[in-house]
Amino acid sequence: MNLTTMKKSLCFTTTTLLLLASAHAELNVPAFTAYAETDSGGVTISKEKGASQWTDKNQHVLWFGEIKTPGKLSAVIKAKDEDGRKLRLTIGKQSNEATIKNGEAELGDFEIAQAGYVRFDLATVGSADGKGSIQALVLDGAAIKDAHFNLEPRRNAASVHLMYPTPKDEKITMFYNEVTAVEDPVATYYMACGFTRGYFGMQVNSLEERRIIFSIWDAGTGQNAKDRSTVSAENQTQLVAKGEGVEASVFGNEGTGGHSHLVYPWKTGEAQKFVVRVEPEGEHTTYSGFWFHPEKKEWMLIASFRAPKDGKYLRGLYSFSENFGGQNGHLQRKALYGPQRIATADGKWTELTAATFSHDGTGKANRLDRFMGVENGKFFLSQGGFVEGFTPFGKRFERPASGAAPQINLPKK
Repeated sequence: MNLTTMKKSLCFTTTTLLLLASAHAELNVPAFTAYAETDSGGVTISKEKGASQWTDKNQHVLWFGEIKTPGKLSAVIKAKDEDGRKLRLTIGKQSNEATIKNGEAELGDFEIAQAGYVRFDLATVGSADGKGSIQALVLDGAAIKDAHFNLEPRRNAASVHLMYPTPKDEKITMFYNEVTAVEDPVATYYMACGFTRGYFGMQVNSLEERRIIFSIWDAGTGQNAKDRSTVSAENQTQLVAKGEGVEASVFGNEGTGGHSHLVYPWKTGEAQKFVVRVEPEGEHTTYSGFWFHPEKKEWMLIASFRAPKDGKYLRGLYSFSENFGGQNGHLQRKALYGPQRIATADGKWTELTAATFSHDGTGKANRLDRFMGVENGKFFLSQGGFVEGFTPFGKRFERPASGAAPQINLPKK
């Protein structure tokens, strides 16, 4: 063998070994990316400790991943200070059990019959003191080829948005929208009327509490500040008025500004109606949020805020759906949006029938279970649930016009 041939042979051998090593590399899925069921807080999950304080045998630790290559995989649980605990891992209809020894539980082989999202359900067999922690789910085998898991500690589903194109320089004085929740677990915010200076929508705060929320950002540094005390008085939004039962305050940590909310048990499947009205005056604009009360059958004021360094009409119209708590980020959220309408300074109403889709950074690569579409004549947004497929960023959708003008009789005060 000459020198050239030997070099080629060595190169080929080295490349082959690298490919084989890559093909058989383990996939380590950290416990801090998992979820707990039946109670999302029943097992403490954190980047520092993994899945810890697991004392209730009725609680399960779950991972979700997209398997693109059907075939066999093996599973091992890595643990810390948990020796002697017996675990059961269920994938599809197959379950294997093993006891943690020397920090590992070897749960054997599983057959993945078809490509798609797979649920990895880890249960404890018998009782445990919860002093230790689960550190990772380690997978190996042919089925991990090109598999996709979120490996980041942020467990929230992606935030998703509808962007409504409007004519440039249009003097938009009112923005009307409806939102109908389809799937709305705790820690969901369905925002109906978004605009450059604020947002207006409905939130699920707990199993017992829901809210209607209207907020306006401060000017200047308040667009980026975390603490309102760092924002000068001349940049601060001022409360002008609020409706009966509405709580008003200030907010921070995501920019600063004026916040208002009404605690109200709005219902899943029932359209909630929102209107934002603006009144520009000099270098200020007053933003008012009105919501149609389903029981009283009338529009009520949530709040009015006077925003400094503005003096403009509504612009940058959008809606969004947000999962603001990661504990239950595996659950699906879905809502219908529309019809949408705008009114201009001359009193003319125009229906908006086009929107484009966008998402936050989480939706770029970590969580691809995010969608937009048209359903029952309305736009919909959906995220979470580890549902197959996704909507490309920037895709434009058209919905059919509803044809019916809204009946909006706003209160005088």
